[in-house]
Amino acid sequence: MRLPSRRAPRPQLPPEVLSALDLPHRDRVLSFATDDNHGGHVVASTWALSYVTTAGELALRKPWHLVDAGSWQPEAATLTVTWTDGTRPGQWTFRDQQTLLPETVRERVQASVVLSTRLVLGERRTGRVAIRQDLATRELIPQTVLARRVRADDPDVRVQVEAALADLRDQVGLPPL
Repeated sequence: MRLPSRRAPRPQLPPEVLSALDLPHRDRVLSFATDDNHGGHVVASTWALSYVTTAGELALRKPWHLVDAGSWQPEAATLTVTWTDGTRPGQWTFRDQQTLLPETVRERVQASVVLSTRLVLGERRTGRVAIRQDLATRELIPQTVLARRVRADDPDVRVQVEAALADLRDQVGLPPL
């Protein structure tokens, strides 16, 4: 005999949003939420973070290895996501919604990081080098993220980044460059 469930039914992703995502085989929706500001859907899948507009158009799809970090502000119910390429962060608000999206973003970003190390490049100058994994292909990808005002073409910075990346590549078994 089965006892009745007391859990509230899980919200379902609208079919038009699922259709716009056009998920590849073996990629699946893990969590989602509706942005209070624009009405679109932010969707975390196994391999990527996506945003589908109210018109049903796929406006954003970034694989997890291109997500630098996510920050959840519970007072404002706002999720801010920064990208490894330094483009403008995504910011979405989810008031009065039950969603696991912030936790899913954290878990997926962490899943894509194989190994990383922080760089101290001088006074108030930092960066990070990492080996990330494309979760769809399993390819290992060296990655460098430098803080603002740190120039990648600075010879001292370049030497430190190259040394750190060489060490990480060696640790994960990637051939040297």
